Formats: sequence, C-alpha cells, structure tokens
Amino acid sequence: MARSWAQLLGDEDPGARGDEDVPGFFGRLRDSLGKSRRALTEQLALGSFDPADETAWERLEEALIAADVGVPATAELVQRLEARADATDLGEALQEEIAALLGDPGRFELDGSPSVILVVGVNGTGKTTTIGKLAARLSEHGRSVLVAAADTFRAAAEEQLEIWAQRAGADFVGSERGGDPAAVAYDAIEAAQARERDVVVVDTAGRLHTQANLMDELAKVRRVIAQRLEGAPHETLLVVDATTGQNGLQQARLFGEAVEVTGVALTKLDGSAKGGIAVAIAHELGLPVKLIGIGEGLDDLRPFDASDFARALVGGD
Repeated sequence: MARSWAQLLGDEDPGARGDEDVPGFFGRLRDSLGKSRRALTEQLALGSFDPADETAWERLEEALIAADVGVPATAELVQRLEARADATDLGEALQEEIAALLGDPGRFELDGSPSVILVVGVNGTGKTTTIGKLAARLSEHGRSVLVAAADTFRAAAEEQLEIWAQRAGADFVGSERGGDPAAVAYDAIEAAQARERDVVVVDTAGRLHTQANLMDELAKVRRVIAQRLEGAPHETLLVVDATTGQNGLQQARLFGEAVEVTGVALTKLDGSAKGGIAVAIAHELGLPVKLIGIGEGLDDLRPFDASDFARALVGGD
C-alpha cells in the first residue's frame, strides 16, 4: 500500500502530534530561514518593488542566488514572476512558484515484504542520526523496523546506529569491520523477511562523494538489494546538509548517477542554512525533498511540506 511520508510518520493530521507542536515546528523552521527570508522580502516589500524597473528584478535575482536557490532555478522563478507582474502580492506569488518548483514528495510503497529504504550521503551530513530518527518515528507509528549497518568501514557509524536501533525498538543487523556492505544489506532483507518486519533501513558508507570506489560500492549494494527483493529499494534517500549550499547540489547529482536517488532528506536547517538548496535540487535534478530536519530532537525530523517551506522562506515577518 502506497503511503505519503506524512501518513507513515503520523503527521497527516496536525492534531495527531499535538496542536501546539505544529506551529512550534513551523516557527523554528521560519527562524532557521530568517536570513534568507528577510533578504527576499526586502526586495519584494510592498510599495518598493517596481515590476517595470529592471534593476528591481536584478536585486531579486541576487537575493535568490544568495539564498542558494541556484542560477537555473532563479531564472525560472523570475520568469514566472515576470509573467505574473500584475499580481497584487508578488511575495505571495513567489511563495506559490517556489512551492510549485519543489513539487510533491510522492508516496512510499509499504507492502510488508519488506519495504526497503536505502540511505546514502556524505559523512557529516547527519545520515546516521537521520536513520535513527526515521526508525524511531516509524516504530512509534506502528511499523516494525530493521536497521542495517552497511557502512562497514567506520566502526563509530555501526555503534551509533545500533544505539539508535535499541532506542527505536528496531532490529539491528551489522557485521565485522571491513565486511562486505552488500552482504550486510542482503542479510538484513533476509532477516526482515524471516521476522516479518515492515521496513528495512540500510545505512551506507559516506566517504567523499568524489571517490569513484565509493560510488561503485554503493551501486553494488543497490544491485544486490534489487536482486534479493523485486522492486527494492523502494526508496533511495540522499541526506544533504543544508548548510553546504551548492555543494549539496553536486552531491545530489553524483549520488543520483550511482544509485538512482528518489528523494532527499534535508538536514541541519539551522540559523546558518539558507534553505534555497532544496529548490535547486528539485528544479535542476527533479529530486523531491521528502524529509526535513531542523534540530537534534526526535520530532525535529518531519515530512517535507513544500507550501510550508515556501512560506517559511518567503513569508513576511
């Protein structure tokens, strides 16, 4: 059965997590994107933006690029806004166009055979923590989970992941250091089938994305998963650190070539993050952002909502 990420994580109904929690999360998201939002709203301030003034459009372009939206997505957004230059509120129009570029995060196939989530990303992006939080959130909402530590080259990664699995009440499959990552993934699926688990979340190595051997290894892991279970992996998530800016776009491009990434988990959206990288990745690579993280707490990992994100990035203070 296909489910949205909001349904999987219990966020399809804002009241499901407590009425006070939703505005609190949105408020923190707005705060984290405050620098970019202020720069954008300054350019679109009521009464100061003249659609007939070419320099006004140039200043808006500069603000979007400074927010990490990237040149291609900025050009597309400005073109769309120019077509709506007679709109009563260009700020609101920009929100709508950003949300449109971000698109629909799509659905996740939960068929109990099990469903497999392959997680990739550079070390330091928050990959291990994201997997742990995801496992915990899935378990919290009735999904039985098995976590596989296929990053066999970094001992700390397996230890951290095992701790998260224990916290989440999830099963755990690892190996000796230096073991075959693809074999870990294979064993994890086999174990999940034997134990009738709903979801397998597979961690992978995250050395520098410029290393060809890492990409070859990830491609092998994906092939083995596909051979072991038809239709798997059902989701391949790339974890991107929002503070890395346009480097995150290059990571998404290279990982996508190796393992057919289906979506992005955007992490570390704190005061130093500009946020526009989500728009750049969605527009240039066609990759939807599916999960978003703004802090260390378990509930700080949430399903991505394009409209809320656009409102937090552009909406007035």
